[in-house]
Amino acid sequence: MLTTLRIKNLALVTDLTLELQPGANVITGETGAGKSIIIGALNLVLGERAERGLIRSGEESCSVEAVFDVAKLRAPLKPFLEENGLEPCEDHLLVLKRTFTANGANRQFINGSPTTLNILATLGEWLVDMHGPHDHQSLLYPAKQLLILDAFGRLEGEREAFGALARRRGILEDEKAALIVDEKTYAQQLDLLRFQVQEIFAARLQPDEESAVVEEFNRASNGAKLLQLSQAALDALSESENSLLTQAGAIGRSLQELQRVDAGAANLAELHSQAVSALQELQAELSRYAERISVDPARLAELEERLDLIHSLKRKYGGTIGEVIVFGEEAKTKLQALEGRDAELARINSELQKLDAEISKAGQALTAKRKKVIPQLAKAVSKQLDDLGFKQSRFDVEIESENGKPESKNQSLLTSAPTIKQTGFDGVEFQFAPNPGEPAKPLRAIASSGEMARVMLALKTVLAAEDEIPVLVFDEVDANVGGETANVVGEKMKQIAARRQVLCITHLPQVAAPADAHYVVTKQVKNGRTISEIQLLSKKERVTELARMLGGQSDAARKHAEALLK
Repeated sequence: MLTTLRIKNLALVTDLTLELQPGANVITGETGAGKSIIIGALNLVLGERAERGLIRSGEESCSVEAVFDVAKLRAPLKPFLEENGLEPCEDHLLVLKRTFTANGANRQFINGSPTTLNILATLGEWLVDMHGPHDHQSLLYPAKQLLILDAFGRLEGEREAFGALARRRGILEDEKAALIVDEKTYAQQLDLLRFQVQEIFAARLQPDEESAVVEEFNRASNGAKLLQLSQAALDALSESENSLLTQAGAIGRSLQELQRVDAGAANLAELHSQAVSALQELQAELSRYAERISVDPARLAELEERLDLIHSLKRKYGGTIGEVIVFGEEAKTKLQALEGRDAELARINSELQKLDAEISKAGQALTAKRKKVIPQLAKAVSKQLDDLGFKQSRFDVEIESENGKPESKNQSLLTSAPTIKQTGFDGVEFQFAPNPGEPAKPLRAIASSGEMARVMLALKTVLAAEDEIPVLVFDEVDANVGGETANVVGEKMKQIAARRQVLCITHLPQVAAPADAHYVVTKQVKNGRTISEIQLLSKKERVTELARMLGGQSDAARKHAEALLK
């Protein structure tokens, strides 16, 4: 559910925080008070296009923040956040934020992490479904309508099983396409792969050899100089007449004499002993180092040739030796597949033939079940529409099915078959005729926002138990509605709110009265500027607001309001 919506510097709003309740929430207010700003703000934070003209006059930036409790969200939110490098939810709270400035800069955040508008919009499709004269109407798209039909008929399992078969078929088709080439291209691919495999495997690369080869090459290429320097150090240390160790011996004899005269100088002799030991250790290490130095032109040439080979392979096949080795293994696998192309094609075509039979059977079974469910859905929605004032309307679902045959009988082994949709062989279109004698038209072709909103309400009432979108927003559901139908609209929203959170903007007291929470938007003038504010009403305040909506604050209006609340 949407728990909090905070708006800053948007149109007439300076700083507004809306704390929403579970169940049905209604928002009322005078025309022009700013109710549409709430919908606009929600649209913005769910990824809709932002216009600089929305920023409050005199301000440089605008922001909208929405907090959703996603503890019961069915969509795969956690892996989605991980895949897109976003912070996880804390205490099951998802925080969305959108800011934009007068100079056109846009920034959006999910749980504090910067993100893109596309990712924000994807989350919006999972979280909120808006109905009315707005664009967030997922029920208008044929693909979504097919999902609705399957949800109503509880056919998700069959659809997913079909999708798994279709995905497997797609994998086989990709494997087949990789093998299907003309003979010239086939020969060229074989030659290239054979060369790559031979070149990489002949090198007998080791994953960690490059650093060792570079180190040895540096020593070998500087062997003469290294030998000269190490020998000079040994001479100065121990092999010349005035070497350090020779002088250290003289110093040691002097310190021994000093110690005989003054026993307090014993520590000096100890320090001398440590220094001589360090010099002797340095001499031993230098000797061993010098022995390892080899001035061998043949070895130097061998190391240079090895390094050139490593660098050449890296330029061709990968940035590291490890990547080159992986490339070689993959090339070897491709080569083996190409060399056994005919046998591999026969295997793939045999699998495809078996799989196509399974797909055809599963698809036709799914089509049959959908056709059986369609009259049930049409009847259920028509009943709801009848309650909502469409007494002689007609709702139906048109279904078009492909033949379910992915390949023709004369198809060559080297011809790729058409792609199979993962949702089955069917396409559906919701049809609606609001008036008797008129032909039914696709739902998306309905011009009246009031008609559209009530059809959506009827569908949502029927599908409340199956629909996965947790927050439903209704705007103008009361357009061209009055009397008893208005009471029914309020009751329908109350039914939906038993399973989903509902946010409804309305002008009708009959629609507002059944809600669990009632908010009123008002315009105030402060410091010479007009601002919009919103307030959650108490029971007494609800009576006053409903009476206003009924036409005034007369005793009759207030009694009518109290009756509606009861």
